Parts: sequence; structure tokens; C-alpha cells
Amino acid sequence: MREKEVRLALVCYGGISLAVYMHGITKEIWRFARASRAFHAREAAAGGSQGIYRAMLEEIEEVAGVKLRVLVDIIAGASAGGINGVFLAQAISTGQSLEPLTDLWLTSADVEALIAPDAAPSNRLTKAWALPLAWMAAKRNGGDVDELVEPAAREEVRNKLSHFVRSRWFEPPFGGHLFTNMLMDAVEAMAAAPREARLLPDGQPLDLYVTVTDFRGHPERLRLNSPPEVVETEHRLVFPYSDHGEAVNMLADPAELVFAARATSSFPGAFPPFTVKELDEVLDQRHTAWPGRDAFLARVLPRQAAANAADKAVLIDGSVLANAPFRPAIDALRERPAHRQIDRRFIYIDPSPGLKIHFGGEVGEAPGFFQTIIGAVSELPRQQPIRDNLEDLAERSARIERMRAIVSDIAPEVAGEIESLFGHTLFLDRPTPGRLLSWRRRAQNAAAVKAGYAYAAYGHLKIDGVIDLISTLLYQVGGEHGPSRKRHIRDTVAATIRARGFHDETPTFAGKASDATIDFLRRYDLGFRIRRLRLLARRLAEIEMAHEEAELAPIREAIYESLALYLECKRTDQHIRLRRDVRRLADDAGVVLDRLGESMDLTRLDAETDERMAGALAVLSKPIRREMLLTYLGFPYFDVATLPLLQGEGLDEFDPIKVDRIAPDDARSIRAGGAEATLKGIQFNSFGAFFSRAYRENDYLWGRLHGAERMIDIVLSTLPESIRLKPGRVAGIKRAAFLAVLDEEEPRLTTIPTLIASLRDEIGAP
Repeated sequence: MREKEVRLALVCYGGISLAVYMHGITKEIWRFARASRAFHAREAAAGGSQGIYRAMLEEIEEVAGVKLRVLVDIIAGASAGGINGVFLAQAISTGQSLEPLTDLWLTSADVEALIAPDAAPSNRLTKAWALPLAWMAAKRNGGDVDELVEPAAREEVRNKLSHFVRSRWFEPPFGGHLFTNMLMDAVEAMAAAPREARLLPDGQPLDLYVTVTDFRGHPERLRLNSPPEVVETEHRLVFPYSDHGEAVNMLADPAELVFAARATSSFPGAFPPFTVKELDEVLDQRHTAWPGRDAFLARVLPRQAAANAADKAVLIDGSVLANAPFRPAIDALRERPAHRQIDRRFIYIDPSPGLKIHFGGEVGEAPGFFQTIIGAVSELPRQQPIRDNLEDLAERSARIERMRAIVSDIAPEVAGEIESLFGHTLFLDRPTPGRLLSWRRRAQNAAAVKAGYAYAAYGHLKIDGVIDLISTLLYQVGGEHGPSRKRHIRDTVAATIRARGFHDETPTFAGKASDATIDFLRRYDLGFRIRRLRLLARRLAEIEMAHEEAELAPIREAIYESLALYLECKRTDQHIRLRRDVRRLADDAGVVLDRLGESMDLTRLDAETDERMAGALAVLSKPIRREMLLTYLGFPYFDVATLPLLQGEGLDEFDPIKVDRIAPDDARSIRAGGAEATLKGIQFNSFGAFFSRAYRENDYLWGRLHGAERMIDIVLSTLPESIRLKPGRVAGIKRAAFLAVLDEEEPRLTTIPTLIASLRDEIGAP
């Protein structure tokens, strides 16, 4: 049975009260990940929608001959999406349950619970003159309360809307300390609830990125021609978290998770800006320690911490400048390990796609003074499309497709070169570690000669790539962030390499590279090893289509185990003992380079890999061994042709990326019409769900239903085009998942019985 990983990178948008809807979606993604882990562990099937997903994976295994592992390993979020991303990452990394978070959203995400005590109206007559404003707000967007909510909740919405409008003006009505306490309650409730095993394979890291806006900004130095240097103010911040592929009790200290969740959701005008002082006061009131406080602040606020001003930083909503945080998720792809074939998906969760900005007035009518100002400073920046991000992903995928096409086109010629070089007896000899080493070096020299002058450009590009890899790794190990520090490390490393004669100016074609340069590449050229194993994995995937799984299992294990060990060398925590040396780095990187070479120890890894590969190749049938050896020994030829296309970047995940969206408009199996036909939270400029538990229950339930439908679609889309489930099966799986969700949630969602009954009719009998 072939194994394949469906890896999901989630990008979670902001959405104010639509956070409740997004929680329903992320909860369903979490359930699918749980079902997948249990399926691979051959544990007993769970109930509810999780059981439906487990049965679906079993059916795929039976019908398609593919054992899928569905996992989430990258999460990036802003604002409401940032909160949900933090808690989803915590659940995936630790095996904790998301159920306590559901109670937070349904019970606590309410105007009455969020309004600061000193902001609430003191009695029913306070600001009685503001009641007409509440009535006007209730009739916005083409409907009033009577049309927007079920009869049982109409009085609740009217009263809470009145309370909200008559609360404190010109200061945020919602309490920052209240919200921080709620988030702490949720983190602690998740920690106290029963947990299961981590939802990712051993060694597979979970990386979380949360965007935040630095209100006052921090200085960043930029290099120009003239003047040589300028200083600009940067307001964008990204808070990174990772479990580094290890089982942990907490993804981070609870205070650090709450720090990110509270900061990213400081919606301007609704919540006060977030400060370190606020969190300190909450922790003090709760008698909760935060032992890593200073180190955390130095990591996420390096500029402010360097100036002893981290305590004074003012942080507001992450969606102000980065509502769709694709960039950190894309950057995280550089260090992904691989143990089997991968289908990488970027999934972005947009709770209200295409939602128009309403400031009153008729269509075609020029906006007024205040409408223009509010739109420019608040709404328009967060509503920008993601075209640039999608184009980046499309270009990355196109480069990979071009590379694969080049490899395919030149494969026959490369095979001819290898056979001419070694003769047909090569494939009759039993591979040994010594022979592999000898064959590999002979093929490398032959490729250099055949490439001629083109090898000079390849050689320089290759060495520059190694310098970039070393510099980036040392920069990350040092933990001192900023472009000037990164540039200093890169310049110092490059100068030291030149001084040692590693990067000499003699031609590097026709096998004339100096001994020093060859030694340098053998000690530090990690990318070359990784690219070679990626190519072998790709060739193996092609061979798998026509051969039995059992025959290929040893070579697959050898390839992916070796690949994982090389990829470990790119992990920052593997070289953390070099941090002090990196921070002391001045004008000579010699000591740091030597210690990094010892830490990576590529000579040892090469020997272990040769031993592993020789054993696996020896047990293959002669035809398959021939194909694998042609690829293995032909790699230098392929690398000369493709590395310039990759711009020196050895893409870790050797497959194109596909992008999927989860949004109300994309889930039409139950009800068409998008957000307007399903969600209540879009009312009152997306604050609607704060005004009624019925609103929140409605949006949460639709989130689970939409999440279930889209996850089924996305996972099934990873199957080969030649393999499809029987007609009607997809609709049957979706119907079963929908009914399972309703059965699970009906006892909890007590304010929307009419909706649940209506949904059962719309879904139909199984």
C-alpha cells in the first residue's frame, strides 16, 4: 500500500465576531487530523464526524490503494484568525482538546461579557438619547432584528445592541483585561481537559505565525546608494512559535500564547491596544508565574527589547496591515522534513469573501468626508486581495513544474552518459558503500567535464547557495533579529570563506575546482545532498505506479530516513550550542564555521547514507536497481541543468503547491447563497455574533458544516485523476458527516432548534 501525506498549511483571516464561524471550521480540521492519526495508529474508531472521516480514509485505502495521512503543520493567522490559529496549533502540538474553546466562544464572546465595567451604562436611562442610534444600527444592511434572528432571541439582540451603543464613547467599550482573562481561562481549560497523542508524526514540526501591528513602530535600517543608509519605521510584526517536531505539554508558556492571541485581536475602536503591562497585571491577579518573560519579549520584540522599551510597546490588531498572512507560511516551507510522498495544500479560511464595505449612501454615490477617512484608515487596508500571494505560490509551483519537465526531457540523455561512463556491468555489480562513493565522485567529475563553461556559473551559484544556507542558519541560531544583523553575518561568512580559499576565483568547470573548494562543499553543501535524495524520491514515486509495495519498501525507507537526517541539519535547535559564538561574531567567522561543520557532521551522515542506500539497492530487482542507479549517479547532470532554474534554492518539498479556500461561498451542498444566506455574524459590520448566543450558535454550527464539506472535497482532490469513488459516494459521505455534526451539537446548541430542524430537512435522510 502506497503512503502519501496531505500536508495542510492554514492561513486564517480576521473577521471580528466571525471568529466563532472560523472556530467551527478549525474544529472540523482538527477532527479530520485526529481521525487521520487514529487511522494510521489503527486505533478504535471514534464517533461523530471524526468517525465519518476515519471511514472515508479506509475507503480510500481500499479503492485507491493509497494510505493517506492528513496533517496540519503550518498555521498563520491574523486577528480572529490569529486567536483560532493559536488554539488549533496548541491542540495539534500537544494532543489537547478544542472542546473547551467552543464554550469560550459560545458563552464569553458576548457584548455583556466583553464590555469593560467602567464603560457600561450605569442604568437604563444612561444616554437614552442614543437609543435611536441603536435602532438605526439594527436596520443596517437591509434588514432589522426581526429579519435577522429567530423570534426567541430578538429581545436579547435589541437589549444588547442598546447597551453597546449607550456604552462609553471615544474609548474602546470592550475590556482588555477581561478579554485577556478569558483567553487565559481557555488555555487553562484546554490543559485541564483529557488529551490524546500529538497529531503529527515524530519529527514533523508544527509552526505557528501570528501577525501583530506595532502601533508606534520600530526603526529598521535600509541600505541605499546615497545616502548609504536610511532609517524607516516598521509596524508589521510576526510572532513565531514552533514545537520543533517534539512532543510537548505546551506549544509555549500559556502567557506567551495569550500574548499573541490578545495582541493580534486588538481591533481598533473595540478593544484597547495591548501592552505587556496588561498581561503582567492579569498574571499577577491570577498568581501565575511567567518565568521566560524577558527571553520571550527579546525574541518577539527585539528592537524594543534592545532599547529596554519592550514594556512600552503598543500592539494592535494584526489584520490592520496583514489580514491574509501568507508570507510567513510560505517561508516556513523551507524547513519541512519528508518521510513519504507529499501533497502540499495551502488552505485559507475567509469567513466573508467579497463582503462589501457599507458606510451608507447609494451605489454610485460619492463617499462623504468621514466615510472616506474611516474606509482609508480602517477597512480598505484589511480588505486587499491576496493576488500577490497567490502569484508567488503559482510562480513557485511553475518553477517546480519546469524543473520536473527538464529532468524528464534530459533523462534519456543522462542515462546514456552514465551507461557510457560505467558500462553495462555497473548494474550487475552489487552496490557497496565504497562503490557508491567511488561511482558518485566519478559521475560528478564527468558531469563537470561535459557541462564545460556552463559549470563555472553552476559552481559559483552552488557556492553562493551554501554561503546563504550557512548565513541563514547562523542568523537563526543567534536569535538577534533584524536585516542589518543578517547582512553582517552573511558578509562576515563570505569574507572568511574567501580568505580560506574556499571560494577561489579559478574556473570551476572541467573538474578544475581547487581542493579547498571541494573540501568546503563536502563539509557544508547540505543542499546538494537534499536535492539528490528529493530526485530519487520523485523517481521512486514514478516507479511505484507499476510495482508492488513490498519490493520498494526498503529503498523508500532508505531514501526518506536519509533525507530526514540531512533536513535535521537545517533545524536551528540542532546547533543551539553555537549561539554564544554567533553573538560574538565580529570580523572573522572561522571559529563559528568550524564548529558548524562539526555540528552538521556531513561526512558521518554521508557514510551512514551510503551504508543505508547500498543495502536497499542490493535487494532490488535488477531493472529497478538500474533505474534508481541511473537517477542517483545522474544527479550531477540534472543538478547542473535545474539549479539555475531554482535560483540556487533547493526546494525542500519537491511538489507544486495547490491552494484551496474554505468560505461560505464554497460550501453549497446544504444551502447556496454564501455568508448572506447562512451567517449572522456579518451583521453590524461583522460584530453581529457578539450580540446574541443564537447568532454565535448559528455561525459555529455553519462553520462545522462548511468545514466538513470543504475538508472532504480537499482530501478527495488529492487522489489521482484516474481514481474516483463510486457515483454518489461523495454526496453520501458529506450527508453522513453533516448529520453526525448535527447529532453531536444538538444537545449543546439550545437556542437554534428551528435551524437544526430546517437543516435536517435540507440535508435529507442518509
